[in-house]
Amino acid sequence: MATPTSPRATGLLDLDVPTWVVAGGSLLVGFGVADLTGVRPLGGVVLFLAALWCGLVWRRARGLPIASGLVLAYLVAFALSHPLGKAISSWPAVLVVSAVVALLAWAVVDRHRAS
Repeated sequence: MATPTSPRATGLLDLDVPTWVVAGGSLLVGFGVADLTGVRPLGGVVLFLAALWCGLVWRRARGLPIASGLVLAYLVAFALSHPLGKAISSWPAVLVVSAVVALLAWAVVDRHRAS
């Protein structure tokens, strides 16, 4: 970990935030932003920024193959939330995929970062 006086210590990748919170939460927040504003691309911006940050942190923590797989899982979960939403309604679908993504991020990266 970078020392408080080094330039890297203030970088966004050095934030002590579990990625499972950002990955799972961003799916909820992104959908909420799109739903409340009626501007779907604005929700997409939330998703893009969160996936970018998580992907970079995941790459640093576990390497490019793991990070790529997790970003792919994030994108697949987002895509699957749409047909799932037709079956069980939008918010429940987003809750389900958010929980799956959060659990996956915790299991693959965050539980290893904590130790």
